[in-house]
Amino acid sequence: MSRLSLLEVDDLSAEQRVIYDAIQSGPRGAMGLAGPFGVWVRAPAVGNAIQQLGAAARFATSLDEATKEIAICTVGAHFKAKFELAAHKNLAQRAGISAEVTEAIQKGEPPDFATDEHQLSHRMASQLLNQHRLDDDTYRQGVELWGESGMIELVTVIGYYCIVSLTLNTFEIPVSDAMQDPFPELP
Repeated sequence: MSRLSLLEVDDLSAEQRVIYDAIQSGPRGAMGLAGPFGVWVRAPAVGNAIQQLGAAARFATSLDEATKEIAICTVGAHFKAKFELAAHKNLAQRAGISAEVTEAIQKGEPPDFATDEHQLSHRMASQLLNQHRLDDDTYRQGVELWGESGMIELVTVIGYYCIVSLTLNTFEIPVSDAMQDPFPELP
């Protein structure tokens, strides 16, 4: 049960409707007010900026989907963000990441990645979340693999999904009926 009151599309103000329409018409598709979007439409100035950042981080980078989804799942698992991890485990698997890898990430266990790139994405997200910085070796490997631009993009993906996770957890946004709750022991 969310901490927020139910919000219907028909009740949105003109400013809120701009955000809603941008989300609906973009590559995220028909998300409605699910997940963090139902939160962000309530604060239009901040919400619109955040959803624009999210659209860029998800759909306008040079990074492949699997690399992004590993980082996103790592963030969702770190924060135990139910909606986020449930949604992105499915997206990761569609991007070619095995269920065994997403389950290991969820449990905080070391995954057995298929590629060095996937392992580096997970290591980079883990270091930023736990140590708040990257060690020199991880940074060097990331620049060699993705270049400076790709590193900036991956850091942005990780940071954006920290915002998503904190939003979901603060307002206790539940998983949808179609999702499997990755952390049923939590509220």
